[in-house]
Amino acid sequence: MSQRTLLQLVLAIAATCALPVTAVAQADYPNKPIKLISPFPAGGTSDVMARMLSEELGRQLKQPVLVENVGGAGGVIGTDRGLKAPADGYTLIQTGVGQNAVAHGINSKVPYHSNNDFIHLTQVHSGPNVLVAHPSAPFNTFQEFLAYGRANPGKLNYGYTPAASGHMAMELLKQTASTCTGPKKENCKPLFMVGIPYRGGGPMMTDLLGGQIPVMFINQDVALQHVKAGKLKALAVSSLQRNPLYPDVPTIHEAGFPGFSALSWSGISVAKGTPKPVVDKLEAALVAAMNSPAIRQRMESQGFVVPQQGSVAYTKFVADELDRWVRVIKVAGIKEE
Repeated sequence: MSQRTLLQLVLAIAATCALPVTAVAQADYPNKPIKLISPFPAGGTSDVMARMLSEELGRQLKQPVLVENVGGAGGVIGTDRGLKAPADGYTLIQTGVGQNAVAHGINSKVPYHSNNDFIHLTQVHSGPNVLVAHPSAPFNTFQEFLAYGRANPGKLNYGYTPAASGHMAMELLKQTASTCTGPKKENCKPLFMVGIPYRGGGPMMTDLLGGQIPVMFINQDVALQHVKAGKLKALAVSSLQRNPLYPDVPTIHEAGFPGFSALSWSGISVAKGTPKPVVDKLEAALVAAMNSPAIRQRMESQGFVVPQQGSVAYTKFVADELDRWVRVIKVAGIKEE
């Protein structure tokens, strides 16, 4: 036997032996703890959702699912770290509106593409932002807020965290409210307000409660306790339907801007290249977890909606949100800082 023939035989045997090992490893998945990277600091809505899901997902997969918070750059740093881990299903990535939609419009150096570099497994949550105001603000309803803003251009400040869903909700509202509507082109007077950027929702909420800023959009779960205590007044919600925790607060959609929607959302994804048997097992476990009575009750009690489940729906949703917010950012002329 020639040396070349011997080498070919050795390689063929090695390849034949490797295939069953890989197949066994995938069939045995998971056989160790799984990491879920939440690309934001602990304590926020994203972190709460990640930890809530990790408990039920661990029960479904019969392995611990450990949440690791990796904050920075509006979620981009943690998301990129998750993508750089081995694509073996042992690193899950919490994807969301900031890091997977808004970032592509603001940050020209995002090291990944949300449509091409991920396998999106399922959406976890969807919830509105609430337009809230300090009690001393000279308006008590959404229509009064619009009238005041239009009558006092540049005199009304609002707080925002750059690239957050509340930031995008306000940009969309300013654009929508400044667009001429109706057969007689009513409402052509622009809504010009001054945005005050904050590094996080905590300091921004502190200033709103203290009256340093009069108004802002914030996630509905964060606003609820302050609205119930009378420390803030809720003017409108940014979902198409009214939120059950704010039954008397109108949607912007019903308040004169049909189709207006600006949601906070998150989901679970893995890096492209993850083996299909692993992807299929993860997707099935995630859908089962999200449909469990415990998860549904907990989310709905906090005013969140359990979205349509599965990879097909979530992949389309991410692509649609990316296109939408990139357009809004371009019109607004928002530049990276």
